[in-house]
Amino acid sequence: MACGLAFLGTSVAAEMTKMRIEVTTPGGKPVDRAAVVVKFVQGRSVAKLGKKIRTHWEMRTNQDGVAAIPPIPQGKILIQIIAKGYRTFGQTFDVAEEERTIAIKLDPPQAQFSAHQ
Repeated sequence: MACGLAFLGTSVAAEMTKMRIEVTTPGGKPVDRAAVVVKFVQGRSVAKLGKKIRTHWEMRTNQDGVAAIPPIPQGKILIQIIAKGYRTFGQTFDVAEEERTIAIKLDPPQAQFSAHQ
């Protein structure tokens, strides 16, 4: 019986992913202090073992344009990035690895559009 519990504990740990998000400009320079929002949308986490699993994180990138996220459940993860002077980024990623680095290039702002000329 103890072997079954040990096996169950390792299977839950294997369903978590340690993520690192790298945010750069189109020229490859890191974007400092960009707001990064990560939301767990849906996934493979079946057993919680009575623990509440956090599914939403908000942080900022460091001087190297990197945001390190604590372990998150594997599955579909929505990443949104907001930085002053750049177009807002939002995309859903399917994550199934134990460690994952996602590189994101932010586009310059879009030109203003007016219906009145």
